[in-house]
Amino acid sequence: MLMRTDPFRDLDRLTQQVFGTAARPAVMPMDAWRDGDEFVAEFDLPGIDPESLDMDVERNVVTVRASRPELDSGRSMLAAERPRGVFSRQLFLGESLDTEKIRADYRDGVLRLTIPVAEKAKPRKIEIARHDGDRQAINA
Repeated sequence: MLMRTDPFRDLDRLTQQVFGTAARPAVMPMDAWRDGDEFVAEFDLPGIDPESLDMDVERNVVTVRASRPELDSGRSMLAAERPRGVFSRQLFLGESLDTEKIRADYRDGVLRLTIPVAEKAKPRKIEIARHDGDRQAINA
């Protein structure tokens, strides 16, 4: 049996596993969606001590930081694939979200951020005056 190896393909595969890609970061994968009047984002952070989690909001940018302690150098590791040390991820939010009311919850290795849609961004009715003097409300 002839086996072909491509060292560049193997190196590319290893690099994607360790560092991730632009579409799928390896360190802090995230899912995000809108649920009614709220925006929800979940970050996978298994094995992270909740005390090491930190979150900052500046204007419309949320920065999540976490750390996983370095391994004991005395261990003879068979595999060490999880990232160690401090890592972070930024989430750029639209102007339509209310960053003053962000809620964060860390449970079962998942950090969930819930951000309400700002009142000014919600649909509202605007009255339009008609020439005959009656007013009629329409959706904006």
